[in-house]
Amino acid sequence: MSILKACIIAFGTYSKFPVPYFEWKEKDMKYSICFFPFVGVLLGAAEWLWFWICVNYGMGSLFKAAGAVIINILVTGGIHIDGYMDTMDALHSYQPVEKKLEILKDAHIGAFAVIMLSVLLLAYIGALPGIDFNNVPLFASTFVFSRILSGLSVVLFKGAKKGGMLYAFSSSAQKKVVCISLVMEFLFMAAGTIWIYKIKAVFVIVAMLIVFIYYRYKSYKEFGGITGDLAGWFLCLSEMVAVILCVFI
Repeated sequence: MSILKACIIAFGTYSKFPVPYFEWKEKDMKYSICFFPFVGVLLGAAEWLWFWICVNYGMGSLFKAAGAVIINILVTGGIHIDGYMDTMDALHSYQPVEKKLEILKDAHIGAFAVIMLSVLLLAYIGALPGIDFNNVPLFASTFVFSRILSGLSVVLFKGAKKGGMLYAFSSSAQKKVVCISLVMEFLFMAAGTIWIYKIKAVFVIVAMLIVFIYYRYKSYKEFGGITGDLAGWFLCLSEMVAVILCVFI
């Protein structure tokens, strides 16, 4: 029952998928991060289905790209985009660490949040029409990889503050079990995608790992650690890099 509750918590937190309501207890959150990548499986399946519909019913490229972005937002509730926008405001403030952390908590958005979200969406929508249908499963797998890496950061990286959603998950997690589980999920996904796509998959995976390393470096340098908003920023950034690669490889 605890495992089922952990899965429900993961989907209830990181997706808009309807789940039963119950009072969350710390023991129920021990393994919830293990199921975070399964939200990526749900999102990837929805995106693959959308591309299949567009190809088989002759939908236009722009409509296909816009629909893919809308599906992402509908499935996730835009939680990661919110973190991306907050992070953009904080990074472009060029303030001391304490002030940047305050900006992350601010519910208001600034000019740089809007500007950088526009850049993200333009890059994403511009790249999506160029993805060959045969590469759609590889594209769909990037949603799983990004969430595996994001989950690993929660249990491996230092938190910038003691509070917030990320701290709640990190402090409650059975870190050794979660880490082993996520690494196994990563290896399983990597083996499957490399077996199918060979060097294409290697390029995508390596690129996402490079973004992961950059995420740690930038978070530690600018904020003294990671937060939930920074994890969302990483997710958006890594998926943007991955979708662009899916077009060119």
